[in-house]
Amino acid sequence: MKIELKTITIRDLVKGYCNDGDNGIRGYSGKLDIRPPYQREFVYDDNKRQAVIESIKQGFPLNVMYWSVKNDGTYEILDGQQRTISICQFYNKEFSVPYGEHRYYFRNLSDDRRNQFLDYELMIYLCSGKESEKMNWFKTINIAGEKLSDQEMRSAIYSSKWVTDARRYFVKNSLDYFKYLKGNLKRQDFLETVLKWISGDKIEDYMGRNQHKDNAKELWDYFEGVIEWVESVFIKYRREMKGVEWGYLYQENKRRTFCAEQMEDKVKKLMSDEDVTKKSGIYKYVFDGQKKHLSIRTFSDRDKRTIYSRQDGVCIHCKEKFGIDEMDADHIIPWSKDGRTELSNCQVLCRECNRRKGPD
Repeated sequence: MKIELKTITIRDLVKGYCNDGDNGIRGYSGKLDIRPPYQREFVYDDNKRQAVIESIKQGFPLNVMYWSVKNDGTYEILDGQQRTISICQFYNKEFSVPYGEHRYYFRNLSDDRRNQFLDYELMIYLCSGKESEKMNWFKTINIAGEKLSDQEMRSAIYSSKWVTDARRYFVKNSLDYFKYLKGNLKRQDFLETVLKWISGDKIEDYMGRNQHKDNAKELWDYFEGVIEWVESVFIKYRREMKGVEWGYLYQENKRRTFCAEQMEDKVKKLMSDEDVTKKSGIYKYVFDGQKKHLSIRTFSDRDKRTIYSRQDGVCIHCKEKFGIDEMDADHIIPWSKDGRTELSNCQVLCRECNRRKGPD
């Protein structure tokens, strides 16, 4: 792959700047694709994009940027999208920055300040070569600025019409269904979650198989099916449902029949149980009954010492005497039978007796 250093001014960069929404962003007299399909959405907040302009005002160097040279002689950004868009947005009068005691949009600057901004020089590496070489280089240089997430990197590697359509569903939408997902919409976290569900954690395999399809409707239909199943089983939404691995629960339980009213009664009871410290785990527990999902509150060291003293260090089952570090605090009436995690329901057993006794 050939890499060539080029210097351009901001005046050249912003010439012909156009932000056409989903159709892309272009600059450099229309020859630069500022947001190619594999790039992330714009994520700089006001402070970060203002810091870009402040560096230019002070004449400080920005980090070098990387452009890929396309076969037709035009360019697309490999690295530097966030800085480039910040520059173009300021030039396009989309935000103001402080100059002295006041804030100014680009149009309000004096001629000398406008020219100082426009004449600022940017360092660009132009990368020419095979697509695979440029993609590998893209992965290598992704160390500055806002580092790509794993899914943003996958979308870059598998760049295609299918990826663009998947991003249309899961990155460019803001839907009620997304209340069940955790993460950052723009950073492709929702897309990653659904890909993980449908592929059984083999995201790259799934993307590779689907890369050359015209659209990602199959992925969206799957997600809709998962959420419709969730809402048929649980009639009330709670904030603890956000981030539950619904795709896996759907796969394991979609052929079972549930009474939504009975499921709500179970959830409601567990939500009010002070011994359940991990409320989000309730939604796994009601399917498989495994207490580990709930992180049931345990007896404190103080409780253990109190009961150990009352039992004079003797295991309640085998009647042998042990040191306190050789014993476990345990429920007399198991939590599964409505026993509470309180001193009156505490006993101490030696490790062996507690192991034989098994879980509550």
